[in-house]
Amino acid sequence: MEENKNLSDMEFMKRALILAENGIGKTSPNPLVGAVIVKNGRIIGEGWHERYGQAHAEVNAVRNASGPVESADIFVNLEPCCHYGKTPPCTEMLIEKGIKRVVIGSVDPNPKVGGKGVQRLREAGIEVIVGVLEEESRKINEVFFHYIEKQRPFVVMKTAMSIDGKTTAPSGESKWITGAEARNDVQKLRNRYSGIIVGVETVIKDDPELTCRLEGGKNPVRIILDSNLRIPQESRVLKDQENNTTIIACTDSAPCERVSALKAMGVRILRCKNFNNHVDLKDLMKKLKESAIDSVLLEGGSAVNDSALSKGIVSKIILYIAPKIIGGEKSKTFVGGKGIDRLTQAYPIRFESVERIGEDLKITAYLKEKGEFHCLQE
Repeated sequence: MEENKNLSDMEFMKRALILAENGIGKTSPNPLVGAVIVKNGRIIGEGWHERYGQAHAEVNAVRNASGPVESADIFVNLEPCCHYGKTPPCTEMLIEKGIKRVVIGSVDPNPKVGGKGVQRLREAGIEVIVGVLEEESRKINEVFFHYIEKQRPFVVMKTAMSIDGKTTAPSGESKWITGAEARNDVQKLRNRYSGIIVGVETVIKDDPELTCRLEGGKNPVRIILDSNLRIPQESRVLKDQENNTTIIACTDSAPCERVSALKAMGVRILRCKNFNNHVDLKDLMKKLKESAIDSVLLEGGSAVNDSALSKGIVSKIILYIAPKIIGGEKSKTFVGGKGIDRLTQAYPIRFESVERIGEDLKITAYLKEKGEFHCLQE
């Protein structure tokens, strides 16, 4: 390990956050956690939560330590667990190993922990500091915090459009609006989030695979909105269910024989509440939460996007904007439906960042909480 004698608590925590990112796409529905062990101003051990159900970051950091960790400090971006889950509590391991000081980025929102880990460490005589780079620590685990606090998946609406806001040409053609670099960046999103949602019209029109094409990447669970199970049986999303899971969300109006045929192909069917003859997206979110799906990437068309916004399930928006002008009244925009009647009804968002991806721009924004406005459409 390299010398870090002049590093501050914040700099060691930055290192823990960098390590935590190694778990992207592998730990869901667990959080991303990194840990750094420091003794006499020098890093002697590092680790991160590598995969769901496996050892936590603190355990891996201790295992990787180049020497005894007794009387050392440990920096971890999320409060150490204090309960038995898939693994034993990390607090007890830290106490047993003689750690002197624990520096924590953010308290765990899980009620099973939620400050109890801090309390247990302090009761054992260990100095505990909480809130070092707290904002950054919450940010890296925005999915986890949302999933625990809101009790539903974190929904990211993703779309690609021209600079005049069009997602298709007047003919309906949409491949490809953005460049190769932007499309590759989308694969990183598919690797990061647990599921991907599209409407059945997208499946019928484009016959996508909805997989992650990154080397070593994780395929998201494919979730299709299909109220009456109109999906063609030869669709690519219905194939290879052993390696690529597909869930179809329908309503009670879906024919039983179609349900049976799709189940025989290995597809999972979720019957959801009916809202205006379409899948109730809020009910779908509840059912996905019960299936331990903590996040979804919404890659639907304009009608699906309108439905998601009107039901208030979207937390984040990622827009890829190409340096092209398409025009045309028949060209679709990324949000369809009836739209709003007055500007005071507009969905308020907060811009987070703008960056260049190849020749395109990537805008990241967050929805501010607001009530429902429109009727649901699929």
